[in-house]
Amino acid sequence: MHRPTLDEIEERFVALVEGRLTRDEADRWAARWMAYDDLAWDDVSWWALGLLHGIDLPGGPDGAFLYDDEQVRDWLAALRRRRTA
Repeated sequence: MHRPTLDEIEERFVALVEGRLTRDEADRWAARWMAYDDLAWDDVSWWALGLLHGIDLPGGPDGAFLYDDEQVRDWLAALRRRRTA
């Protein structure tokens, strides 16, 4: 089975930040890949998938998410830094 590349994972973050992907869609996509325990992942990919999986968690009674949009942008920036490290 073809696992997503780090480019594909990063594209999910970009689509999320740009509003082309919902948090629910990102979460479900990541969850699907994390369920395959026979796939080998590098540390950065696994870290990034873990962030996407759960990105739609509620943060309180007001309907806000646990992780706000700024946090998601920060994660995208961190992913890009980790790629070049």
